Amino acid sequence: MHRYILKRILFMIFSVFVACMMTFMLMNVIPGGTPQLILKHTFVGLEESVTDEELSMISHRYNLDDPLYLQFFRWMQTGLLHGDLGTSYVYNRPVLYLLELRFPATILLAMTSISIAVLCGVSLGIYSALKENRFTDHLLRFVSLFGVSMPGFWVGLLLMLVFSVKLKMIPVVGYGNIENLLLPSLALSIHSTTAILRVTRTSMLETLGQDYIRFATAKGLPMRVIVTRHALKNAMLPVITVLGFQMGHLLGGSVIIEEVFAWPGIGSLLVNSISARDLPVVQGCMILIVTMFLLVNFLVDILYTYLDPRIRYG
Repeated sequence: MHRYILKRILFMIFSVFVACMMTFMLMNVIPGGTPQLILKHTFVGLEESVTDEELSMISHRYNLDDPLYLQFFRWMQTGLLHGDLGTSYVYNRPVLYLLELRFPATILLAMTSISIAVLCGVSLGIYSALKENRFTDHLLRFVSLFGVSMPGFWVGLLLMLVFSVKLKMIPVVGYGNIENLLLPSLALSIHSTTAILRVTRTSMLETLGQDYIRFATAKGLPMRVIVTRHALKNAMLPVITVLGFQMGHLLGGSVIIEEVFAWPGIGSLLVNSISARDLPVVQGCMILIVTMFLLVNFLVDILYTYLDPRIRYG
Protein backbone atom coordinates (compact mmCIF):
# COMPACT_ATOMS: atom_id res chain seq x y z
CA MET A 1 0.00 0.00 0.00
CA HIS A 2 2.81 2.44 0.84
CA ARG A 3 4.45 1.82 -2.53
CA TYR A 4 1.12 2.40 -4.27
CA ILE A 5 0.56 5.67 -2.40
CA LEU A 6 4.06 6.85 -3.33
CA LYS A 7 3.42 6.04 -7.01
CA ARG A 8 0.14 7.93 -6.95
CA ILE A 9 1.76 10.97 -5.35
CA LEU A 10 4.48 11.02 -8.02
CA PHE A 11 1.82 10.63 -10.71
CA MET A 12 -0.14 13.57 -9.25
CA ILE A 13 2.97 15.77 -9.25
CA PHE A 14 3.64 14.86 -12.88
CA SER A 15 -0.01 15.52 -13.81
CA VAL A 16 0.06 18.96 -12.20
CA PHE A 17 3.26 19.77 -14.09
CA VAL A 18 1.74 18.71 -17.43
CA ALA A 19 -1.43 20.71 -16.68
CA CYS A 20 0.67 23.81 -15.93
CA MET A 21 2.70 23.40 -19.13
CA MET A 22 -0.39 22.87 -21.29
CA THR A 23 -2.15 25.86 -19.72
CA PHE A 24 0.88 28.07 -20.29
CA MET A 25 1.21 27.05 -23.93
CA LEU A 26 -2.50 27.40 -24.69
CA MET A 27 -2.68 30.83 -23.06
CA ASN A 28 0.17 32.03 -25.25
CA VAL A 29 -1.40 30.86 -28.54
CA ILE A 30 -4.66 32.75 -27.94
CA PRO A 31 -4.98 35.56 -30.50
CA GLY A 32 -4.37 39.05 -29.21
CA GLY A 33 -1.41 40.72 -27.56
CA THR A 34 -0.93 40.05 -23.85
CA PRO A 35 0.30 43.59 -22.97
CA GLN A 36 -2.73 45.14 -24.70
CA LEU A 37 -5.15 42.89 -22.82
CA ILE A 38 -3.44 43.57 -19.50
CA LEU A 39 -3.71 47.32 -20.05
CA LYS A 40 -7.32 46.98 -21.21
CA HIS A 41 -8.44 45.18 -18.04
CA THR A 42 -6.26 47.18 -15.68
CA PHE A 43 -7.11 50.66 -16.98
CA VAL A 44 -10.55 50.80 -18.56
CA GLY A 45 -10.56 53.03 -21.65
CA LEU A 46 -6.78 53.26 -21.83
CA GLU A 47 -6.52 50.77 -24.69
CA GLU A 48 -7.76 53.40 -27.16
CA SER A 49 -4.76 55.67 -26.56
CA VAL A 50 -2.08 53.16 -25.60
CA THR A 51 1.44 53.93 -26.77
CA ASP A 52 4.35 51.72 -27.74
CA GLU A 53 6.24 52.89 -24.66
CA GLU A 54 3.43 51.67 -22.37
CA LEU A 55 3.31 48.31 -24.14
CA SER A 56 7.08 48.01 -23.85
CA MET A 57 6.91 48.89 -20.15
CA ILE A 58 4.32 46.15 -19.50
CA SER A 59 6.32 43.60 -21.49
CA HIS A 60 9.50 44.46 -19.60
CA ARG A 61 7.80 44.46 -16.19
CA TYR A 62 6.42 40.93 -16.63
CA ASN A 63 9.27 39.57 -18.83
CA LEU A 64 6.87 38.96 -21.72
CA ASP A 65 9.63 39.56 -24.28
CA ASP A 66 11.53 36.45 -23.18
CA PRO A 67 11.10 33.13 -25.03
CA LEU A 68 8.15 31.05 -23.82
CA TYR A 69 10.24 28.20 -22.48
CA LEU A 70 12.30 30.68 -20.42
CA GLN A 71 9.18 32.34 -19.01
CA PHE A 72 7.74 28.96 -18.03
CA PHE A 73 10.83 27.56 -16.34
CA ARG A 74 11.48 30.86 -14.56
CA TRP A 75 7.96 30.67 -13.17
CA MET A 76 8.55 27.05 -12.13
CA GLN A 77 11.97 27.69 -10.57
CA THR A 78 11.44 30.99 -8.78
CA GLY A 79 7.74 30.62 -8.07
CA LEU A 80 6.00 27.23 -7.93
CA LEU A 81 8.89 25.25 -6.42
CA HIS A 82 9.07 27.81 -3.60
CA GLY A 83 5.33 27.89 -2.95
CA ASP A 84 4.87 31.25 -4.67
CA LEU A 85 2.44 31.39 -7.59
CA GLY A 86 3.40 34.93 -8.51
CA THR A 87 1.52 38.21 -8.60
CA SER A 88 -1.57 38.97 -10.65
CA TYR A 89 -1.00 41.26 -13.64
CA VAL A 90 -4.44 42.85 -13.25
CA TYR A 91 -5.22 42.80 -9.52
CA ASN A 92 -1.60 43.42 -8.46
CA ARG A 93 -2.08 40.99 -5.59
CA PRO A 94 -0.41 37.66 -4.84
CA VAL A 95 -2.15 34.79 -6.58
CA LEU A 96 -2.30 32.80 -3.33
CA TYR A 97 -4.21 35.66 -1.71
CA LEU A 98 -6.76 35.70 -4.55
CA LEU A 99 -7.18 31.92 -4.36
CA GLU A 100 -7.65 32.01 -0.59
CA LEU A 101 -10.24 34.74 -1.05
CA ARG A 102 -12.27 32.83 -3.68
CA PHE A 103 -11.71 29.20 -2.64
CA PRO A 104 -14.27 29.04 0.22
CA ALA A 105 -17.10 30.08 -2.12
CA THR A 106 -16.22 27.35 -4.62
CA ILE A 107 -15.92 24.70 -1.90
CA LEU A 108 -19.27 25.74 -0.43
CA LEU A 109 -20.96 25.48 -3.82
CA ALA A 110 -19.29 22.17 -4.72
CA MET A 111 -19.96 20.49 -1.37
CA THR A 112 -23.59 21.62 -1.33
CA SER A 113 -24.07 20.35 -4.88
CA ILE A 114 -22.45 16.97 -4.23
CA SER A 115 -24.50 16.57 -1.03
CA ILE A 116 -27.70 17.14 -3.00
CA ALA A 117 -26.50 14.78 -5.73
CA VAL A 118 -25.61 11.96 -3.32
CA LEU A 119 -28.76 12.29 -1.21
CA CYS A 120 -31.18 12.48 -4.14
CA GLY A 121 -29.29 10.22 -6.56
CA VAL A 122 -28.72 7.30 -4.17
CA SER A 123 -32.21 7.38 -2.63
CA LEU A 124 -33.98 7.69 -5.99
CA GLY A 125 -31.72 5.01 -7.50
CA ILE A 126 -32.60 2.56 -4.71
CA TYR A 127 -36.29 3.37 -5.05
CA SER A 128 -36.14 2.89 -8.82
CA ALA A 129 -34.43 -0.49 -8.40
CA LEU A 130 -37.07 -1.66 -5.92
CA LYS A 131 -39.82 -0.60 -8.35
CA GLU A 132 -38.19 -2.23 -11.38
CA ASN A 133 -40.22 -1.97 -14.62
CA ARG A 134 -43.08 -0.15 -12.91
CA PHE A 135 -44.35 3.29 -13.81
CA THR A 136 -42.19 5.12 -11.24
CA ASP A 137 -39.11 3.26 -12.48
CA HIS A 138 -39.77 4.26 -16.09
CA LEU A 139 -40.47 7.84 -15.01
CA LEU A 140 -37.23 8.12 -13.03
CA ARG A 141 -35.23 6.61 -15.90
CA PHE A 142 -36.72 9.17 -18.30
CA VAL A 143 -36.01 12.02 -15.89
CA SER A 144 -32.42 10.81 -15.39
CA LEU A 145 -31.84 10.65 -19.15
CA PHE A 146 -33.24 14.16 -19.51
CA GLY A 147 -31.09 15.44 -16.62
CA VAL A 148 -27.86 13.98 -18.00
CA SER A 149 -28.56 15.58 -21.37
CA MET A 150 -29.22 19.11 -20.09
CA PRO A 151 -26.24 21.50 -19.91
CA GLY A 152 -25.73 23.10 -16.51
CA PHE A 153 -25.78 26.70 -17.72
CA TRP A 154 -29.17 26.12 -19.43
CA VAL A 155 -30.58 24.64 -16.22
CA GLY A 156 -29.24 27.63 -14.30
CA LEU A 157 -30.84 30.13 -16.66
CA LEU A 158 -34.13 28.19 -16.56
CA LEU A 159 -34.16 28.13 -12.74
CA MET A 160 -33.33 31.81 -12.70
CA LEU A 161 -36.17 32.58 -15.10
CA VAL A 162 -38.76 30.58 -13.16
CA PHE A 163 -37.89 31.18 -9.50
CA SER A 164 -36.29 34.64 -9.72
CA VAL A 165 -37.91 36.47 -12.62
CA LYS A 166 -41.39 34.93 -12.75
CA LEU A 167 -42.11 33.82 -9.17
CA LYS A 168 -39.73 36.33 -7.49
CA MET A 169 -39.01 33.80 -4.73
CA ILE A 170 -35.19 33.78 -4.83
CA PRO A 171 -32.68 36.54 -5.70
CA VAL A 172 -31.19 36.33 -9.17
CA VAL A 173 -27.57 36.60 -8.03
CA GLY A 174 -25.75 37.15 -4.78
CA TYR A 175 -23.55 35.55 -2.17
CA GLY A 176 -23.72 35.16 1.59
CA ASN A 177 -27.18 33.70 2.26
CA ILE A 178 -28.76 30.26 1.93
CA GLU A 179 -31.22 31.56 -0.64
CA ASN A 180 -28.32 32.75 -2.81
CA LEU A 181 -26.81 29.24 -2.67
CA LEU A 182 -29.98 27.36 -3.62
CA LEU A 183 -30.25 27.99 -7.36
CA PRO A 184 -26.56 27.60 -8.32
CA SER A 185 -26.21 24.41 -6.26
CA LEU A 186 -29.35 22.93 -7.83
CA ALA A 187 -28.18 23.83 -11.33
CA LEU A 188 -24.73 22.35 -10.67
CA SER A 189 -26.08 19.16 -9.07
CA ILE A 190 -28.60 18.15 -11.77
CA HIS A 191 -26.13 16.25 -13.95
CA SER A 192 -24.44 14.55 -10.99
CA THR A 193 -27.76 13.57 -9.41
CA THR A 194 -29.02 11.85 -12.54
CA ALA A 195 -25.68 10.12 -13.19
CA ILE A 196 -25.58 8.75 -9.64
CA LEU A 197 -29.24 7.72 -9.91
CA ARG A 198 -28.60 5.63 -13.02
CA VAL A 199 -25.51 3.91 -11.60
CA THR A 200 -27.19 3.25 -8.23
CA ARG A 201 -30.21 1.66 -9.92
CA THR A 202 -28.07 -0.63 -12.07
CA SER A 203 -25.80 -1.63 -9.20
CA MET A 204 -28.72 -2.26 -6.83
CA LEU A 205 -30.51 -4.44 -9.37
CA GLU A 206 -27.38 -6.54 -9.78
CA THR A 207 -26.89 -6.82 -6.01
CA LEU A 208 -30.53 -7.67 -5.29
CA GLY A 209 -30.21 -10.62 -7.67
CA GLN A 210 -27.43 -12.26 -5.65
CA ASP A 211 -27.98 -15.50 -3.73
CA TYR A 212 -27.34 -14.02 -0.28
CA ILE A 213 -30.10 -11.46 -0.90
CA ARG A 214 -32.50 -14.26 -1.86
CA PHE A 215 -31.49 -16.11 1.32
CA ALA A 216 -32.13 -13.01 3.44
CA THR A 217 -35.52 -12.59 1.79
CA ALA A 218 -36.37 -16.25 2.42
CA LYS A 219 -35.53 -15.76 6.10
CA GLY A 220 -38.29 -13.15 6.24
CA LEU A 221 -36.11 -10.07 6.80
CA PRO A 222 -37.86 -6.77 5.99
CA MET A 223 -36.82 -5.19 2.71
CA ARG A 224 -35.59 -2.11 4.57
CA VAL A 225 -33.12 -4.25 6.55
CA ILE A 226 -32.03 -6.16 3.44
CA VAL A 227 -31.31 -2.95 1.56
CA THR A 228 -29.56 -1.01 4.34
CA ARG A 229 -27.55 -3.84 5.96
CA HIS A 230 -26.82 -6.23 3.10
CA ALA A 231 -27.32 -4.75 -0.37
CA LEU A 232 -26.35 -1.09 -0.08
CA LYS A 233 -22.70 -1.51 0.96
CA ASN A 234 -21.97 -3.96 -1.86
CA ALA A 235 -23.80 -1.79 -4.38
CA MET A 236 -21.89 1.37 -3.45
CA LEU A 237 -18.56 0.59 -5.17
CA PRO A 238 -19.65 1.70 -8.66
CA VAL A 239 -21.46 4.67 -7.11
CA ILE A 240 -18.29 5.83 -5.35
CA THR A 241 -16.38 5.53 -8.64
CA VAL A 242 -18.91 7.77 -10.36
CA LEU A 243 -18.87 10.09 -7.36
CA GLY A 244 -15.15 10.68 -7.78
CA PHE A 245 -15.59 11.64 -11.42
CA GLN A 246 -18.60 13.81 -10.56
CA MET A 247 -16.49 15.82 -8.12
CA GLY A 248 -14.23 16.68 -11.04
CA HIS A 249 -17.31 17.55 -13.07
CA LEU A 250 -18.55 19.84 -10.31
CA LEU A 251 -15.21 21.64 -10.13
CA GLY A 252 -15.16 22.10 -13.90
CA GLY A 253 -18.86 22.87 -14.22
CA SER A 254 -18.69 25.46 -11.47
CA VAL A 255 -16.74 27.69 -13.87
CA ILE A 256 -19.88 28.22 -15.98
CA ILE A 257 -22.36 28.18 -13.09
CA GLU A 258 -20.37 30.74 -11.11
CA GLU A 259 -20.31 33.02 -14.13
CA VAL A 260 -24.08 32.65 -14.68
CA PHE A 261 -24.96 33.40 -11.05
CA ALA A 262 -22.11 35.88 -10.41
CA TRP A 263 -20.80 33.55 -7.70
CA PRO A 264 -17.46 34.85 -6.36
CA GLY A 265 -15.51 31.60 -6.62
CA ILE A 266 -12.51 30.16 -8.41
CA GLY A 267 -14.53 29.61 -11.60
CA SER A 268 -15.47 33.25 -12.12
CA LEU A 269 -11.91 34.29 -11.24
CA LEU A 270 -10.60 31.86 -13.87
CA VAL A 271 -12.94 33.19 -16.59
CA ASN A 272 -12.05 36.83 -15.87
CA SER A 273 -8.33 36.03 -15.76
CA ILE A 274 -8.44 34.22 -19.11
CA SER A 275 -10.13 37.26 -20.67
CA ALA A 276 -7.45 39.55 -19.22
CA ARG A 277 -4.60 37.13 -20.11
CA ASP A 278 -3.64 37.20 -16.41
CA LEU A 279 -1.40 34.15 -16.71
CA PRO A 280 -0.28 33.78 -13.06
CA VAL A 281 -3.90 33.68 -11.86
CA VAL A 282 -4.91 31.23 -14.61
CA GLN A 283 -2.00 28.97 -13.68
CA GLY A 284 -2.92 29.16 -9.99
CA CYS A 285 -6.58 28.32 -10.66
CA MET A 286 -5.63 25.37 -12.86
CA ILE A 287 -3.19 24.01 -10.28
CA LEU A 288 -5.88 24.18 -7.60
CA ILE A 289 -8.59 22.55 -9.74
CA VAL A 290 -6.33 19.77 -11.06
CA THR A 291 -4.92 19.05 -7.58
CA MET A 292 -8.38 18.80 -6.05
CA PHE A 293 -9.57 16.48 -8.82
CA LEU A 294 -6.54 14.21 -8.39
CA LEU A 295 -6.88 14.15 -4.60
CA VAL A 296 -10.57 13.23 -4.75
CA ASN A 297 -9.88 10.31 -7.10
CA PHE A 298 -6.97 9.21 -4.93
CA LEU A 299 -9.19 9.18 -1.84
CA VAL A 300 -11.83 7.22 -3.75
CA ASP A 301 -9.26 4.55 -4.64
CA ILE A 302 -8.16 4.30 -1.00
CA LEU A 303 -11.80 4.08 0.12
CA TYR A 304 -12.25 0.98 -2.05
CA THR A 305 -10.04 -1.05 0.28
CA TYR A 306 -12.32 -0.27 3.23
CA LEU A 307 -15.55 -1.02 1.42
CA ASP A 308 -14.26 -4.22 -0.19
CA PRO A 309 -11.48 -6.04 1.71
CA ARG A 310 -10.76 -8.15 -1.38
CA ILE A 311 -9.24 -5.11 -3.11
CA ARG A 312 -5.54 -4.69 -2.48
CA TYR A 313 -3.07 -2.37 -4.15
CA GLY A 314 0.42 -3.68 -4.77
